[in-house]
Amino acid sequence: MSDASPNTEPDPPAAPRTDTSRPKPQFGEYATPEEQRARIQEPAPWQQEPPTPVMTDSPAPGIPASPAPAERGPRPVDRIVTFALLAYGLVNVISSVPAFLDYGAYAETLLSMLGVDVQITDPAAGKAWGIAAVLVLAVGWCATAVVSWWSVRRGRLTWWIPLVGGILFTFVSGALMAVPLMNDPAVWQALVESAGG
Repeated sequence: MSDASPNTEPDPPAAPRTDTSRPKPQFGEYATPEEQRARIQEPAPWQQEPPTPVMTDSPAPGIPASPAPAERGPRPVDRIVTFALLAYGLVNVISSVPAFLDYGAYAETLLSMLGVDVQITDPAAGKAWGIAAVLVLAVGWCATAVVSWWSVRRGRLTWWIPLVGGILFTFVSGALMAVPLMNDPAVWQALVESAGG
């Protein structure tokens, strides 16, 4: 084992490099974190100046600007058709109320139109379904009218809203009115025989 004492002398400082082949740092690539923080605290000149407003081209003085699509004027034909469909729907709802509330007469008329000679067993059981159908029609018409009015006020194309609402709520109320007929075994058997033969 050798008693070599460790070298206690510090290494001499490295001589500064005088390598000119590498460009001098320009943007703080070799800056210490402290130097970077000191520089970050000072905003860049482009950050100190207020932004200049962007000027848009305005139309010539003699030419009026075209309105935006959402700000279009009223569409008289669309309004007329929309309100005509809503009026027709209201007349349909009002005329359906007595027919739906008298379920026995409604079932008799419907079965005679289908060419089936049978009587519903319990017409009183259909009264609740008739009331439900009337409520669906009335609430559906009110909802359709509100959505249509909102759409007309916004200047949108609206004629299709009462049309779709009328078809949808008429179908739902018709399905409600058919439930007691489908639950009656005599009527169901007569309908099956009529369809089969």
